[in-house]
Formats: sequence, structure tokens, C-alpha cells
Amino acid sequence: MNDLSEYALRVAQQARSASRELALVSGERRNHWLRQAAAGLRREVPTLVRENARDLEAAPGYGLNAAAIDRLRLTEAGIEKLATAIEDVAGLPDPLGGIIDSNSRPNGLLVTRVRVPLGVVFFIYESRPNVTADAASLCVKSGNAVILRGGKEALRSNLAIYRVLAGTLAACGLPAHAVQLVETIDREAVGHFLKLPQYIDVTIPRGGKSLIERVMAEAKMPVIKHYDGVCHVYVDAAADPQMAVRILINSKCHRPGVCNAAESLLVHASIADRFLPLAGPELQAQGVEVRGDDRIRKFWPQAKVATDADYRTEYLDLILSARVVDSLEQAIEHIAEYGSHHTETIVTNDLAASRKFTAAVDSSAVMVNASTRFNDGGELGLGAEIGISTDKFHARGPCGLIELTSYKYVVHGDGQVRG
Repeated sequence: MNDLSEYALRVAQQARSASRELALVSGERRNHWLRQAAAGLRREVPTLVRENARDLEAAPGYGLNAAAIDRLRLTEAGIEKLATAIEDVAGLPDPLGGIIDSNSRPNGLLVTRVRVPLGVVFFIYESRPNVTADAASLCVKSGNAVILRGGKEALRSNLAIYRVLAGTLAACGLPAHAVQLVETIDREAVGHFLKLPQYIDVTIPRGGKSLIERVMAEAKMPVIKHYDGVCHVYVDAAADPQMAVRILINSKCHRPGVCNAAESLLVHASIADRFLPLAGPELQAQGVEVRGDDRIRKFWPQAKVATDADYRTEYLDLILSARVVDSLEQAIEHIAEYGSHHTETIVTNDLAASRKFTAAVDSSAVMVNASTRFNDGGELGLGAEIGISTDKFHARGPCGLIELTSYKYVVHGDGQVRG
């Protein structure tokens, strides 16, 4: 594309126009499109698998590791999950038009606060082609036009999914530009979109730290983001050791390449001699490399010596930092120093300890006796989500339909004027 600036402007203007039309589209019509899009994905399984195979073949050339290639892969079963997820979104309550609260003023004015779309969402993501379908379905369901910008490593997969989604919009009575995909892999295009706050209401980046930092530095509009997923499992003095092992293994090993996978283990000193001998063989069986302090290495001599940087790192791989702490308070202090405000869990049978942990730990989700992997929109009963925010404004935790809306005040009167 010869002029990226003109291209970005045209796409953003089309999205703004589509967002105005979408604001008037009924929930029934939006749901009809979602169901048609799901049916289209099922019809196009051979095409989607073929295009994804081309991306997978090229993946090593982009330097993708095994975890990143796993995120890139689309199988027939995975496409069925995509279609089912879109249908699940269609089955969720319509977030638009609902009255959040209302009150009647002494002068007779009726003041209502009504849920409305954000407008235009610019969504930037890496590796995962399933995000193309997830983001489009959530944005349209919540009345937002969306501009999708996937990574170069998934371009063929993203294009194939996008063509299915876009091909059903007009036939279902939705604006043709409600969903658009940036079809150039030129990184400069992103910068042009980020300079268009008059057309784009919010940018949501989902990917590595360098991507997030670039978006934060260049965006002229609000950004919903998370930097890292440095998630902790804390095994308290009152933990059930067997339960703690199950939770640790699931948190770390279920899918190590995702943001809600555990990256760090904290163990109370009084339970270390019961828990660590149980956990060590299980981690070894899963191929996990441990980097620990001297007290961890007393029980796990095969562990590498942990550095300060290790405790701050989101590995997205089968690597785990570990430390023995002397108290609940020390565990909380460690998380405050090294964590990323994403997801932490405490394993304990002490109610007071769990209450203190959940009150003191400042993360988007705090678990008690459950895997960190449950910080997910679907698992928390919110439906599909567009990502997990570690911000406090405008959204925190899994960003689903409600987080993709705002509100406005609608005031009804019968001729009142202000004196």
C-alpha cells in the first residue's frame, strides 16, 4: 500500500460511519449475524485449516517458539470451538439500552443512565487467529465497530476468518464495515491508526510487552491493556499439600504460553518440607525448569539459582521461579514487588489467611484454592472476552460485553427550564 496514512484514515472513517449505523441495529439482528457467522466458519473449515497450515509452515521463520506456534494453530476441533463461542455470545443478554439506574428530580425531570457502545474499537493482537472471531463477535454484539490488526505470523488465517465474518454482515442487515481487518503487515500502519482519536474511541492491544509499550507511547485515544502476566501461586502454611500440587501443576502446565499461567511459586516455610518433595517430581515429569532461592534448592537441587529478574519475568514457557517465604505478609510483599496485577492464588484452609490475601493483593483476579487459569471470561461466567485488563480504568480483569460499553444520561422532562 503506497500511502498508509490515507489507508488508515479511510478504514477509520468507514468504522466510524458503521458505528453510527450499528447504534440503531436491534439486538435480534446482531444475534442473527453472529449465528450466521458461526455457520459460515463451519462451512469453511477446509479453507481455514489450509490457510492456517500455510501460517504454521512459515512460523519458524518468524522466530516463534513452541508455545507461540500452539497459539497460532487452528484445527477442525478448534474451529468448532470458535463457532460455538460465537453462538454463546449470541445467547448472552444484550448489553445495550439497559437502564443502569434512574431517579426523578424534585422538578419532575426523569434522569436515567443508559448503557451504550464505546463506538469504534481498534484491536491489535499477535499469533492467535481465534481472537479475530472472538473480538469481532464481542464488538458487534456490544454495538461497536471494530478494526482488527493481527500479527504477520497469522495473516493468512486471519484473512480467511475475516472473509467469512465480513461476508455475512450486509446479508444480515448490518453495516458492511462493522468489522474490518488491516490487510497490510507493515508495522507503520499501526502508528497511523493510533493517531486518529477523532474516529477511534479505544485501542486494545493484546500481545507482548513491546507491543503494549509501543501502543501506550503512540496512542492518542484511551487504551485498555495488560503488560505482563506474572501470576503467582502461594502455598500457605495451612494448605493441603496435595491440593496445592494439583493447583500448581494446572496453573503452570495446562497452557504455559497464556497470560493467566503461573510464572512464580511462593511457599510458606512451615509447609515447605511437606509440599516441595511432592511438587518436585510432578514438575519434573512435566518438563518444568525451576529457578529458585537457596531454600527451594535445598529441596530441589536441580533448580537453577533465581535472579531478581527471574521473579519479574513472564516466561510463557515451562519455566517457573520459586521462593520460600516466612509469612503470609512476606508473600503479599513479594507479589506487590514482582507481580503484574494479573492473577494470583492462595492455597490455604485458613479463612483468615484467605481473607487477608484477597484484601491485600492488588490484582485483576485473586483466587482461593483454585488455579490461576480460571481468570478467563468464559470460566468466570462472563462469556467470551477480548482480553484481560490489568488497568483499573475503564475495565479490569476479563473484558467482555459490559466492558465494551459505556453509558450516557438520558433526561426526560415536560418543559422544565433552569432558573
